[in-house]
Amino acid sequence: MFNVIDKETQWRKDQGLPEGFDTMRKYKPIVAVGAKGPLGGQTMMADYYRFPSETWSHLFDAPPPAALLSSTAVSAAHINPASHTNLFTPSNRHSSHEILRILEENPVGTITLIAIGPLTNFAIAAAEDPKTFMKAKSVVVMGGTIDEPGNITPVGEFNCIADATAAARVYALTSPNPTSTMPPIVGQSSLPSFPKKDELGDRRLNVIMFPLDVTTPHTLRRDEVEAKLKPLIEKGSPLAEWVGAFLSATFQKTELLYHGHGGGSTSMALHDIVCIWYALTSSTRPQAWEMKRGEDIRVETQGQWTRGMCVVDRRDMKMLDKDDGESQIPGDTGGWLSKLRGNRVNRCVGTPGARVLAPLLLDRIFG
Repeated sequence: MFNVIDKETQWRKDQGLPEGFDTMRKYKPIVAVGAKGPLGGQTMMADYYRFPSETWSHLFDAPPPAALLSSTAVSAAHINPASHTNLFTPSNRHSSHEILRILEENPVGTITLIAIGPLTNFAIAAAEDPKTFMKAKSVVVMGGTIDEPGNITPVGEFNCIADATAAARVYALTSPNPTSTMPPIVGQSSLPSFPKKDELGDRRLNVIMFPLDVTTPHTLRRDEVEAKLKPLIEKGSPLAEWVGAFLSATFQKTELLYHGHGGGSTSMALHDIVCIWYALTSSTRPQAWEMKRGEDIRVETQGQWTRGMCVVDRRDMKMLDKDDGESQIPGDTGGWLSKLRGNRVNRCVGTPGARVLAPLLLDRIFG
């Protein structure tokens, strides 16, 4: 991607067009390698979209072209994926250490963390130094599903089921008593349990969850992609050629996997982009984003068929009046009726508009 952007900015410069990507050039992203596998359960890959498992583990190597891009995309963009770029800074630190370093070097409540994949690296960082991790302003998470079906199992969304233990551990840091929702440790684990609530202090993690319920309606259609990219491809835009190549394959795969897709109306959901959209606009347009706050959302880590499921209490029961947050109360298995236990997750339930995002995204990238 970075190599393609390098070629795109040069092409735009040659064409007398604004080069774009000013923020990326001014604040080069740091790329760090993270965990090799999940904290619990088997490794899962979205292999039908051909995401290679070893790509980022060889960040400092010169990988063969097929390790980064499909041969179609390489040919379309006329690039060598092994060439160097100045658009990002590779780090020798583990990603969890980079996360903690950035949080440590900045004031409390100024850094927003965004997770558009499994929460493994966040969980590792939180286990290594929970107080520093909780300095984050918020942790924006694309993951899980509440009322809609899952996309990997009937109840499991990919990011959540890919490392359910990590998700459960991160969500636990929203709880008044994090030990109350910590997942059970099965077998050997190198990660410690979180300290007791009095050792953590008063601050808790502000998790803002974007489940499939709210992200799925935000779609990018094949016909709007083709309308935007075709004139640019004809003019020789490397970025348009590259994006067109991999999106074409994505739309074809969507037609194979799901009912109701065909022709120009074939679409893909912009799950991850919704989270970025929120992070960029919520401070200036908070009224455009609707939230359900303080929900006790827990992640199932052990179920044979339900691992990765986001569990909420749908019973119409009163909360307990007498509860110390520690003792087991008869009739309240799991502490679901406790005001001093359980998670407190903020969940997005409304955005500025499902059909607003796609044209905004295309215009932002291609002008």
